[in-house]
Parts: sequence; C-alpha cells; structure tokens
Amino acid sequence: MRIGLTYDLRSEYLALGYSEDETAEFDRDETIHGIESALWRLGHETDRIGHIRRLVERLAAGHRWDLVFNIAEGLIGIGREAQVPALLDAYGIPYTFSDPLVMSLTLHKAMTKRVIRDAGIPTCAFTTVADPQEAAAVGFAPPYFIKPVAEGTGKGVSLQSIVRRRRDLPDACSRLLQTYRQPVLVERFLPGREFTVGITGSGDRAQILGTMEVLLLPAAEPSVYSYHNKENSEELVRYRLMRPQEDPLIAAVEDIALRAWRTLGCRDGGRLDIRCDAKGRPQFMEVNPLAGLHFEHSDLPIIGSLVGVTFDSLVARIVESAAERIPPSPANRPEHAHHHSPQ
Repeated sequence: MRIGLTYDLRSEYLALGYSEDETAEFDRDETIHGIESALWRLGHETDRIGHIRRLVERLAAGHRWDLVFNIAEGLIGIGREAQVPALLDAYGIPYTFSDPLVMSLTLHKAMTKRVIRDAGIPTCAFTTVADPQEAAAVGFAPPYFIKPVAEGTGKGVSLQSIVRRRRDLPDACSRLLQTYRQPVLVERFLPGREFTVGITGSGDRAQILGTMEVLLLPAAEPSVYSYHNKENSEELVRYRLMRPQEDPLIAAVEDIALRAWRTLGCRDGGRLDIRCDAKGRPQFMEVNPLAGLHFEHSDLPIIGSLVGVTFDSLVARIVESAAERIPPSPANRPEHAHHHSPQ
C-alpha cells in the first residue's frame, strides 16, 4: 500500500517559537522515522505529509493515498485531534485510528466520563469548574484531583493536582484556569493502584494487548503520574506487566478497559488509564485513542514489548485494523455486480 503519514513534529513548532509546554503532545523526529521504517519493513511505500496545513496543500494538489497513518494531534481548539480525520473523511481517504466524533469526545475528559458513566462503567465522582467561584459548589467531599479538561501527556498534572481541603479548591482551580484557559476537571482523588491498558483492534475485534502497573520510584513526585514523572519516566517510573491469571484485579481492570473502548467506538489501537479507589475498586480515568508511538518511550509500544509484540508487529496490527475500512475498488463493489449478466 501507499501510506501517507500525518503528524505534528515537535521540532518544527519549537522552531516557530512555541513553548515546551505547548508542544508537549507533539512527536519527536525519531518517532516519525520509527513508524516509517516499520512500514517499509512491512512492505509498504510511504509518503511524509506532515501537519494539517500541509495535508490541505497536498489534497488541493490532487495527491491521494491508499491509507493515511495519522498521528497528528493538532494545535488549536477542542476538536484539534479530529481535524485531520474530518478532512480525510471529506476526501474519502481511509486512515488509522479513530474518527472525528471519537477524537473530539475523548479529548474532553469530562464529556468522555459522562458517556462512560451512562454506560454503567465504573468511574469516580467528577465535575467541571469553569470559574473559581463554582468550586464551592462541588457536590462531593475531598480529597480532589484536578487537571485541565482537554490536555494530554500529563499537561497540568503535578503534586498540586491533589487538593486535600475543600477550602483550597478555588485557588487551585484558579491556577489551572489561568494557565490553560479551559475548564478544570475535578475528580475524587483515587489513592489506589494505577494501570495502563493497551488495546488493538476495533469493535468486536478489539483485544487487550497487555496491562502494566505504573509504579512510582522513590525519587518521583509521590502519588501522581505527573507531567514531570512522565517526561523523566526512565529514572522515576517502573512499569510492571500484569496478567489477569496472576491477579484477579487485572481481569476487572481489563474488562473495564475493553468495555470503555467499545462503548466509545475507538479504533485500531490505543490505551486506557485505570486507577483504583480507596477500597481497591478499579475506575475508568481516561482513554487515549491517539496514543504515543515512540518505539522506546511511549506506553503502548512498551506494553507491546513486555508481552512480546515487536514494534513492527504493533504497527502491522494497527494498519491491518484500519485497512478493513478501505473501500473495495470499483470493479469489486456490490453495486456493480448486478449489472453483469449471469454466466
């Protein structure tokens, strides 16, 4: 197949003057090279497209692809991860990962949790605060955990995210509101174990890739898988593969993850974060349908390597899942079949 690659390159945006924090979700050069190399080894032809404005230029010039491997995060707006998928949909070009609805929904953590809660999947008490004055009306008791409602990569998550007294909540929310200029998600703090579950495939064919426990080392910021801990995970975090046959809790964790993945309509591959409450019961936290794909540092490839799925095999699974959505060529389409006289 001829596969185009859409992505946001961190180095390009830094060169334009954007900050480290603004570009935290974007990809390193070696991530793109790693994906492209895997696609070559799998026998595909590749074409680097780049970010959405380059995609617009290429589409307008008449360029087309059999499939687009899309990892573009986008820069502006709550629908930023949906922009490339929507554009490709308009041109009838299939692509990897989820559609515009899923990408928009899942970037908004509170909207996602509303859908999850409505589906009867366990998730802790939560609300959103768009103004510090609203913090006084939060309808559940502390401790709280706060973060921006629509950021990824641990942005805005730090030790200050844990708020132990109700009276401290307005000021804590105010700091995040000023920095990120978007509502704050306020959740009941979950003090228990934390897991990341990798999934490949779509719908009924979706399956658990593996589950790993996030263990913070002594030098890490305690109790929180923060931006600082994620950025320095080699020194501060240990990931431990967990299997359901060895720990009954993992069976429950994986059941929640798979139900959430299917409920939300996520596709091809990604990961979900699950954390336990004070009684040890697993709760859905969030889903990442556009998971990082750095072959060494990103959670999904790490899970793959822990269960013996190579990076090339992971990329192959993603492409095979997406390729099922490639429409048949005109000669093979059912509507053409009935025009032929029976033999």
